[in-house]
Amino acid sequence: MSSGKPVDRASNNQSTAKPGIEARFQLKRKDFALDIDFAAPGKGVTALFGPSGSGKTTLLRCIAGLEKPTRGHFTINGQCWHDEHKSIPVHRRPMAYVFQEASLFPHLNVRENMAYGWRRMAKRQRKLQFDDVTAWLGLDALLDRRAEQLSGGQRQRVAIARALLTSPQLLLMDEPLASLDASGKAEILPYLESLWQELDIPVLYVSHAPEEVQQLADHLILLDQGRVVAAGELNALLTDPLLAISHFEEAAAVLEARVVSHDTEFHLTSLAFDGAQVSVSYNGLPLGHKARLRICARDVSLALVQPQKISISNSFSVRVVSIDPDRDPSQMLVRCEIGGQHLLSRITRRSVHLLNIEVGKNVYAQVKTVALMK
Repeated sequence: MSSGKPVDRASNNQSTAKPGIEARFQLKRKDFALDIDFAAPGKGVTALFGPSGSGKTTLLRCIAGLEKPTRGHFTINGQCWHDEHKSIPVHRRPMAYVFQEASLFPHLNVRENMAYGWRRMAKRQRKLQFDDVTAWLGLDALLDRRAEQLSGGQRQRVAIARALLTSPQLLLMDEPLASLDASGKAEILPYLESLWQELDIPVLYVSHAPEEVQQLADHLILLDQGRVVAAGELNALLTDPLLAISHFEEAAAVLEARVVSHDTEFHLTSLAFDGAQVSVSYNGLPLGHKARLRICARDVSLALVQPQKISISNSFSVRVVSIDPDRDPSQMLVRCEIGGQHLLSRITRRSVHLLNIEVGKNVYAQVKTVALMK
């Protein structure tokens, strides 16, 4: 990624809408300078993504009031927390902060950890109920366990529940899955997916893991060397060949779709988007349910004619909108459009040549694997 003036590449970006989040911070250290200016929606998950040292945690600490910027301005849904005239103290900012380590109270059980802040709030200030948060994060069976009896993923779920029960107006999450192994991440991610659908507050989620961003975020802010490289709607940035994230090995598109049918004989569910349909393993979601589909660039091949008699069942017509060199000189990254959404195909340079693939050409995308994200 290159530093420079922030670029908003999403045509339907909500960043200038009110209510929302507006942040401008400047902070100088001996070996690092933060110069940030961005806007984000006032609801949903905004991922702050970038390499180590890009300023993600420093930015979050400025928002929380834990860092004192040289210059700064922060408003959330019309409320100013920091500007040149005032700075609300950390303890008075209606926010919750979830760190990499859960840091539960070892002498308390899960129920007592969760209720720590909740019980100190007046009932009229409690916007979330204990039983609701417990159910959202699947903690009912764990309430009487001590912290040392929990797995890493369980501990982090408790930490998130404890944060939510303070009824914050903003949830800050600083790489909350970084300390978990693969099984721990697999355990907690489905809960986080479902949780965001229940919350009516904005979440700023710091990560350097593309898979987490693809699975959890609605809006994306890319950082590098203390600056905003780009900001906008998730899929618009994930599939932008001018941005480094689209060239990662894990590069993928995230498409909006809805459930249209179930095939009980073959245990499949069909989802439709922009005139196309794909099938995934049966999931029991109701008809009409809106879902997101993650399609990795490496799992998309291209054909000039509708494929027949092949094992790949997910195939649909797309239009080529750009062709760019990939990191591997033998590969090309082809961005395709279907309706108003985009997906990526990583194919060989030779295939582009032999099939005479050009911008504006209609081809068929064959998708080997589709991941359903509820």
